Amino acid sequence: MKTPAHSIFLDGQPLSLALLDSAWEQRLTVELADTVWARIETSRQRVEAIAASDAVVYGINTGFGHLCTKRIDASQLDQLQHNLIVSHAVGVGPETPDAIVRFMMLLKINALSLGHSGIRTHTVERLLEFLNHDYLPIVPTQGSLGASGDLAPLSHMVLPLIGIGNVRHQESEMQAVDALNALQLEPLVLSAKEGLALINGTQFMLAYAAALVIRARRLIKQADILAAMSIEGLQGSIKPFSEKLNALRPHPGAIATAANIRTLLDGSGILESHADCNKVQDPYSLRCVPQVHGATRQAVEHAATVVDIEISSVTDNPVIFDDGQTISGGLFHGEPLAIVLDYLAIAIAELGSICERRIFLLLSGHDGLPELLMKETGLNSGFMLPQYTAAALVSENKVLCHPASVDSIPTSLGQEDHVSMGATAATKAWRVLDHVETILAIEAMCAAQALDFRTPIQPGRGVRIAHEVVRGHVGHASADRMFGDDMRTTRKLLQNKQLIDAIEKELGALL
Repeated sequence: MKTPAHSIFLDGQPLSLALLDSAWEQRLTVELADTVWARIETSRQRVEAIAASDAVVYGINTGFGHLCTKRIDASQLDQLQHNLIVSHAVGVGPETPDAIVRFMMLLKINALSLGHSGIRTHTVERLLEFLNHDYLPIVPTQGSLGASGDLAPLSHMVLPLIGIGNVRHQESEMQAVDALNALQLEPLVLSAKEGLALINGTQFMLAYAAALVIRARRLIKQADILAAMSIEGLQGSIKPFSEKLNALRPHPGAIATAANIRTLLDGSGILESHADCNKVQDPYSLRCVPQVHGATRQAVEHAATVVDIEISSVTDNPVIFDDGQTISGGLFHGEPLAIVLDYLAIAIAELGSICERRIFLLLSGHDGLPELLMKETGLNSGFMLPQYTAAALVSENKVLCHPASVDSIPTSLGQEDHVSMGATAATKAWRVLDHVETILAIEAMCAAQALDFRTPIQPGRGVRIAHEVVRGHVGHASADRMFGDDMRTTRKLLQNKQLIDAIEKELGALL
C-alpha cells in the first residue's frame, strides 16, 4: 500500500536536522525553487566552458585519484563519467535501510542544489524522479572509506539512474531498467564531471549520522521513562534527582535528565510509602541516572551540531565558484563525521550498559520483589533469560565501540593516503543503537512486571502512564512464555514512540 509522502521544498535556505526528524521513515517528495534551479544551471555552464577549453581541471577532463595526471580527450568525457560509476560500485555486505537511502538521495540533491558541483539540471531531475516516486537504489553498506567521500555506496545509489543495478519499490525489488520503464525514462547518460559530483560526498555517512541523532534523541527520553519505572519498581529514592543537588554540578544533560525523572515520579504513592525506610543509598544505576543519561544526552547534542553543519555543506571536489574558479580540495573528507559517529556509538552504548544493570537489580529479589520477577520459579525461569540477551548485547556493544576513525589505510596508490573510515563508524553506531533499543525494551518488560507487584499503591503519574502503555500490549507474566515475542512487541512500542507520545500528551514535553 502506498503511504503518504512528506513534502520538502528546497529554496536555498539551509536544510535542517529538525526537518529531517519530521520526515524520518516517511516517503519523500522534494521540489526545488526556481532560484535553486538557476543556481545549478549557472554552475553547469562554468563546467561546460572548462570542458570546451584547453584548461586541465581534475575530474572534468582528467582521470581520478592516482590517475589525476592523465588528460582525457573531450570526446571521451561522457565515457569517463560512466566508467567512474560502474568501477566504483564495489560495495558489499547488508543492504542499507530504505529510510537511510531516502536521506542519502535527499542530502545529495540538497548538496547539488548549492550550485558548486557543475551538474546538469537534467541529472538532478532524474534523481528527483527516483526519490519522489520512491524507487530506492539497493545500496550495500560496506566499501566506503569515508574519503574521498562515500564513493562506493553513492555509486550504487547512482547506478539505477544509468540503467544498471536494482531498486526497491513498495517493498518489491526490481531491476533498474524496469524502474526506468515504469517511470517512462531512458537511462541517463552522464556528462563532464557529473559522475564525480554525484559520488564525491559524505551523504552515506551523513544520512546515517542524521538518523542516529534522530533516533538517539528519542531513545534518551525513553531511557529516562524506563529508569523512572525501574526506580519505582525498586522503591528507589527521588533525592538524587533534586534540582538543588544537580545544580551543584550543572551539566545541562544531567539537569535535563533529573527534571524528566522528577516529572515522571510526581505524585508517586510508592515513593511516599517508603519515605522513612532505613535504606541509605541506591545503587549507581539508579542514583547516577542524571550523570550517565545526561552525558549521553550532551554527546548526542554535540553530534547534532556537527550534523546540522554538514547537512547544508558542499562536500564535492573540485568545487566550482561563482567567479568561475575551480579548487580541488578536501571538503569530501569524512573526519568531522567519523569522530562524532564513534563518539555517538560510545555514548549510546552507555545507555544500554546502565539499563542492563537496572534489569539485573529488578531480577535480584530485593525490596520485596520476587526473584526473577516471578512468584513460582524453579518450574519457571522467570525473566532470567531476557537479562541474558541484554548482557549479550551490552557485551557486543563493547566490541562495536572500538573507534573506526583512529584507523586509516592508504588507497589509490597513495594519492588518498589518509581516510576517515567514517562509513564504518556510521554502520557500527547503527548496530549499537539497535542493540540498545532492544535492551531498553527488556527493561520496559521487567519494570512493568515489578510495578505489578507494587499494586495497589500507585506510582508517579508519568510512570503510571508508561506502565499502562506497556501493559496495553504485553500482559503480566505469571509463568514462562515466549518472552522473545514480548521483547519484539515492546521494542516496537519504543520504535513507534508510543511511550513518549502518551506521556507528553498528558504531562507536556519531556526535555
